[in-house]
Amino acid sequence: MKKALILGFAIVVSFVALRNRSETQLTAQQPPAPAAAAPAAGAPQRGAPAAPRPAGPLQNAPKIPYKVQTDFLKYSADMNLGETLGVAVNSKGDIMVLNHPGTATTGPLFGNATTQLLLFDKSGKFVKEVGKGVYGLGYAHSIRYDRYDNLWVADKGTDSVMKFNPAGYVVMNLGRRPEGYDSHEHVEWDYSRGNPPHAEGTFRGVTDMAFDLDDNIYVSDGYTNSRVAKFDKNGNWVKGWGSRGRDTGQFLLPHNLQVDRQGNVYVADRNNRRIQKFDSNGTHLTDLMLNVPYDKTHHPTLANLPANPASRPDETQPWALCITTNGPTQYLYAVDDEPGRLYKMTLDGKILGVFGESGRQPGQFNWPHAVACPSENEIFVADMNNWRVQRLTLP
Repeated sequence: MKKALILGFAIVVSFVALRNRSETQLTAQQPPAPAAAAPAAGAPQRGAPAAPRPAGPLQNAPKIPYKVQTDFLKYSADMNLGETLGVAVNSKGDIMVLNHPGTATTGPLFGNATTQLLLFDKSGKFVKEVGKGVYGLGYAHSIRYDRYDNLWVADKGTDSVMKFNPAGYVVMNLGRRPEGYDSHEHVEWDYSRGNPPHAEGTFRGVTDMAFDLDDNIYVSDGYTNSRVAKFDKNGNWVKGWGSRGRDTGQFLLPHNLQVDRQGNVYVADRNNRRIQKFDSNGTHLTDLMLNVPYDKTHHPTLANLPANPASRPDETQPWALCITTNGPTQYLYAVDDEPGRLYKMTLDGKILGVFGESGRQPGQFNWPHAVACPSENEIFVADMNNWRVQRLTLP
């Protein structure tokens, strides 16, 4: 009996030592959780620690008057939209909408592939669906046009970034869709194992893409890899930067990105509640904040109002970005989910004005997921959970 007790005690001591060693290794791999971080507004990245509240003075900005159209797009009643995740406008004024129609009458609900690319002319009239049955379309997350009117699609479900030429043919694919035979670790990565390994040329939970004037391609790689990937115009790997975390140059869900004329890269680091600005080589330049005071007692559309509303963070989560290309001065538009505002900004982060708030009425937003800005005074918002695209014009 005495020997058994001694043996049992030894096993317990060994187990505790091994657990402490594992926890020490994990702590070395990932930043520790903050002591009292404010809960982030909106849906957090699965498995991600809460981000600390960044320091910095609040910005005061006026409300910008605008007109809104919720019925600008013209389509038949048997084409009701589902979740609208993306919107993009080409040089001709044509509008592409990334729609998730789901499957109304068959399952499964979980794991259901759902993607439509719907083309409308500049008057809002429906023209056609693009990319029917394309292998890389499973659960697309973002769409963009480049300056040659090629359509690019980032598909979070298949880990692919596809380039469609103006005729609608796929002419380039970055990443690789897993075959049906393959096992696939995606958003459900077990972070207790540390950060996922990065492989050059492949993605995990890809979210968006953008282009510089040398036609280099930048990809936010995204829900799991938490990095930016850079390719040349031919699709050859150049470099990647960033990893999962809270430090400068790290990301907690890089959800959207844009590039200005100087080649600077703006990344909507959503769960860190900041827009990180880099040069084209990935050197961090500065952080831009969405930090205009708002009514913290305003009830979120899809979350509980905290018992202490004053605890809601001052800096809010950037979900989507757009930089204007027309005109001598470029402006950055950014949108958050709560308080659900669209922000007009200079490229150095000064907020010039705000539009709207979260809600379900015209001019309000319910998980705004994408922004297109064909000009400074015309903005399209993919109002995801209101199942619509809103067109805003400045008088």
